[in-house]
Amino acid sequence: MRTCISPDQGFIYGIHKPSYSVRNLRSRTQIEKLGCNPDGSDVINTSNYPENRVKVEHADWIYEIANPFPFRGTTYIGKTWADRNAENPDRIKLQEKPAVSLHQMLRSQHIDPGLLEVLPRPLLLSLATTSTDRDDLIRLAETCCSFENDEKGIPTGLRYQQMPDGKCRPEISDFDLFEAVANNPVLPDSYKIAMVIRPGAQGISEIVGDFHQSQSTHVYEYLRRNSYIGGGHYAANMADDSIRYQIENLSVNDINGLRHLYYQRSYVRLAEFLNIEIGSLPFSDDALEDLRTIIWGHPEYKISDMAATLWGWNFGFDFASSGYRLHASHQQIHQQYSMIPSQIEAFAEGFSDSIGEITSFSSGDMIHEVIETYRLQYNRSYFHDYFQAIENNKRMDGRDDRSEDLVVWQNEQVLLFVPKAQTSQWELQIMTKPDENGEFAGNIVECETALRTSLDIAILKAQQALAARGATMVNTIEYSKRFSSLEKHHPLIYCFMPKLPHSPGAFSETQLRFINGHYPEDFAEACRHSLAQYEKNIR
Repeated sequence: MRTCISPDQGFIYGIHKPSYSVRNLRSRTQIEKLGCNPDGSDVINTSNYPENRVKVEHADWIYEIANPFPFRGTTYIGKTWADRNAENPDRIKLQEKPAVSLHQMLRSQHIDPGLLEVLPRPLLLSLATTSTDRDDLIRLAETCCSFENDEKGIPTGLRYQQMPDGKCRPEISDFDLFEAVANNPVLPDSYKIAMVIRPGAQGISEIVGDFHQSQSTHVYEYLRRNSYIGGGHYAANMADDSIRYQIENLSVNDINGLRHLYYQRSYVRLAEFLNIEIGSLPFSDDALEDLRTIIWGHPEYKISDMAATLWGWNFGFDFASSGYRLHASHQQIHQQYSMIPSQIEAFAEGFSDSIGEITSFSSGDMIHEVIETYRLQYNRSYFHDYFQAIENNKRMDGRDDRSEDLVVWQNEQVLLFVPKAQTSQWELQIMTKPDENGEFAGNIVECETALRTSLDIAILKAQQALAARGATMVNTIEYSKRFSSLEKHHPLIYCFMPKLPHSPGAFSETQLRFINGHYPEDFAEACRHSLAQYEKNIR
């Protein structure tokens, strides 16, 4: 079985210790001057043209760690690179982005700021995502769309135009630039609200739920009718009076609100499928728990038409000046969720005549396959061995003066940790812990109130730790167990996968080969430092 988890309840990995020679097949040599040394002597490319066979006797070692989940590939850690980071784990951090202001530069050179409006489009896109000057962003916003303003010149909305099909559309001259500007945290809130945040600004997606915890927390639940997810999906977005663009602005109440809407919608949909009478809406935490308990005990719960939940979060936004959208949608602190049907109609030709049904895909099914394969091969519980391997973890570099702990944060119910093999250089994961009977909660219907609260806190802490290291774009997904599953050793899992500037994904990642430059224990230590500093700052 291709996994780093051993039935001895530890991690197994390989080490490449390369020594080799290469036959020289070059047909011509072109010795050239590359430049000059400080003393004026020439730098020549002679070393690029060896005369004979090339011998590489002691190349850098490379650790090869199969992902705990075989379907997620293998991680490779360069020893020399990782050893440098092991000396100071706080080095595992992105540099803060510098202040950028075109307006200030133009003023300092006595140039008309109106020059901004005639810059080439790639420069406008770059400025929209990198500027830290509200004047830059206001001018960019007014360049790409038309506003209605009050008597003080503050935007109150967008101007609309009627299209040939009779529908009204906002007057946006450059939609990519519009999105790039609207996603910049420095843009004044009045512009953000008018452009993308006020309900209806992005179309007619209906608001079908909301959450109010205090004056500072307000979340809307939107229905996305024509979704890539059959049956539609839902988006929980921070409202126009609770604008959040950065993790440092996200409170515990906010994350509770975003997640409450996910729990509430999922439980209500299941209750409707099971013909369970639903009480007054919206649900309080206690009422939601009562509904969950009824669903969990319903005799037809495990044969529902719905197979599993689907939940995800794209945090952050970026847009390349070359026109490539790099991440996320309009509002960075939001969450999306839906439910996956058990079966869908199957066709062999066209779309008129069904030949039966096929099982609809759920990503949690792949976790289930790992559990079954491991049990067949070793007659053991995969996740009990996995948890024990985390507890028994030893460093790959053999050092005993550095931390061996993979755990970033935990309580009695959930574990936030760095996986031994990270698919993203900074991946974090959350798993539910086994209860007193050794059984795991594998989906949100199996999570009682305290466990749901623990999951919410862990999700917030994971994002805080990553943000403190400099991560600005993070994909988060949920691996949940099917409602029909009788498997008691399948935890609910969340994976946080940041995108880093120098690791956008290339052929290696497409082959599920993930390249890394630090030991997982050192990144865990850096994340613990970040959370400790965060807690210190908010006290």
